Amino acid sequence: MPVPADATGAVFIRRQDTQVHFDDRGQLLYNGYRIKILHPNALQLGNLTIVWNPAAGAPMVHSIKIHRDGEVIDVLESSSFEILRREDQLEAARLDGNLTAVLRVPDLRVGDELEFAATIRSSDPTLGKSDAGMLALQAEPAPGRYHLRLSWKDGDKPTVKMSPDMVPFARQDASAIDYRFDNPSALTPPKDAPPRYQWQRVVEYSSFGDWQSISRRFAPLFAGASRLPADSPLKREAARISAASAQPLERAGAALKLVQQNIRYIYVGLNGGNLTPASADETWQRRYGDCKAKTVLLLALLKELGINAEAVLVNNGGNDDGMDERLPSPRMFDHVLVRARIGGKVYWLDGTLPSVVSPGSAPVIPYEWVLPLAEKGASLEHLNWSPARRPDEVTLFEIDARAGFDKPARITNTTIKRGVEGLQQEVQFSVATPAQLLTAFRQQAIGDTWQTIEDVQWHYDQKAQASVLTVIGTGTVDWDDDGDGVRSMALPGGGFNPPEKRIRAAEQNQDLPFYSKPIFDCRVTTVRLPATTKPTQWSHKPAIDTRIFGRSYYRAFDIRDGAMRMVRGLRTEEREIAAVTALRDNTRIPRFDNSMAWITYTPGSTNTIDPKSKPVPATYEIDWTADNVPCLPADLLTNEQAD
Repeated sequence: MPVPADATGAVFIRRQDTQVHFDDRGQLLYNGYRIKILHPNALQLGNLTIVWNPAAGAPMVHSIKIHRDGEVIDVLESSSFEILRREDQLEAARLDGNLTAVLRVPDLRVGDELEFAATIRSSDPTLGKSDAGMLALQAEPAPGRYHLRLSWKDGDKPTVKMSPDMVPFARQDASAIDYRFDNPSALTPPKDAPPRYQWQRVVEYSSFGDWQSISRRFAPLFAGASRLPADSPLKREAARISAASAQPLERAGAALKLVQQNIRYIYVGLNGGNLTPASADETWQRRYGDCKAKTVLLLALLKELGINAEAVLVNNGGNDDGMDERLPSPRMFDHVLVRARIGGKVYWLDGTLPSVVSPGSAPVIPYEWVLPLAEKGASLEHLNWSPARRPDEVTLFEIDARAGFDKPARITNTTIKRGVEGLQQEVQFSVATPAQLLTAFRQQAIGDTWQTIEDVQWHYDQKAQASVLTVIGTGTVDWDDDGDGVRSMALPGGGFNPPEKRIRAAEQNQDLPFYSKPIFDCRVTTVRLPATTKPTQWSHKPAIDTRIFGRSYYRAFDIRDGAMRMVRGLRTEEREIAAVTALRDNTRIPRFDNSMAWITYTPGSTNTIDPKSKPVPATYEIDWTADNVPCLPADLLTNEQAD
């Protein structure tokens, strides 16, 4: 494409070709381009990198050239690639075995045009000629000419599915489909729509007929790898677990902990191991493995224990919304775990998680779609979602101001975290001594709220599946002096930010639902009031109990036993709300109470305390790691208990 005289930006794409070709060995990926460099920041394009899996075959570089003032400079005549064995994610315990070729194009200048072309075989040895993938044009491409092409040998045509915005550009013949764009416009995904609506300018292709065929392809790999020979040492481990407990669920928990504690995690993609699991005995002998290896080992143990279990493919990246609308592809999954049936109930077991995680009725990560592996093939399964029954995080503040308004207060701050964040905290804190924790918090926290930190306590509560961190010390209470002896304070954690309007640009689809990220956050604050004051001299901001944009907002106050108590809860009740509901709720935002949780002391007041008001427990009165803590209105909690 000719370069316009008024070209601006970092580069102009004279041409860019991305092509996928199916043959009897799988797929080849070709990438070629000729790019005009308009800005010094674009000179980094001269740092060429090619990454490939040697098990799939070596790449082929077709050309690297510089076009300058009518002259063509062949870079490969004077420069060559340096080939490295470089593990990019070694710190994350990943060994993928990929090779990397690097070449720094010499003497590249602003105004030059860089031409490059190379082909890589991207097939995985496990999949062979069966494979799947996608071609896509980015949302905000640089100006220029783009060409996408999917081609195939006779008899190897894959199934193709295009997003609606690609259909007008498709040109198909007997052996290929081409898509050509000149200066494609930028695309903005529909604002706040569920993730499945973010798919734009995408062409999917797959040689798998359905999801069942993927299930059938992988099932024998895991079944074979989990089969134990007669002399396997794992049989002795299973016998030891059986002797220690007669209850199947306890046995499953012991097998899971054995895998979690004794097999360190290392992703192994060497020699075609990206999708093929190592055998259970091999993993036990070398005492390391990835999710595939840990799953196989766990399946082997459970089989010996007489527990029915299966491997299940999942997506840990949260990219499974709308998976049922996609073409079947093993590349949609990045993790595998175990699902067992014990006593008529389903339990999920993940050998890659810390050993504090026991078999659970739901996965730690809230998957939406999963694919069980079965000899006869299994379909995608949808895991139903419901609002969280327990808070993801509870933050407790206890402020003991009994000494007076102008005296430092004793503060106890406890955070209770569940899910992935709680496990991350477990990994971080479990290796630290109490003295190390105390020193770290003193260095990081003293100076703002805290004047002193006397103690830091942490433990992981396995029954509650929660990380519990408590910091105890003293700090200055931020009392506002409002004159005439009136004092006020905004309780930490008590306010709500007003929700943003759910609105989209006129050119976007106005009928799509709006997405609300699942959350359940609870904050509890208790202030032991100055001993010289009376309960009738205290007041607080109004309570809140409302639902807007599919979320519950709740705040309640109570004053008893010389303490002001507050609880504030925020929970997603619906992940998706209809456009008409969002339109209605937009009009309610001006009436939304986003006040901070102010409490006020007025010396001359004689406020009446309603004896019928519903009590709010103080931070020290109940176990806040328990189920059904009062972080929501009573009617919501009652309905869930009934369920």
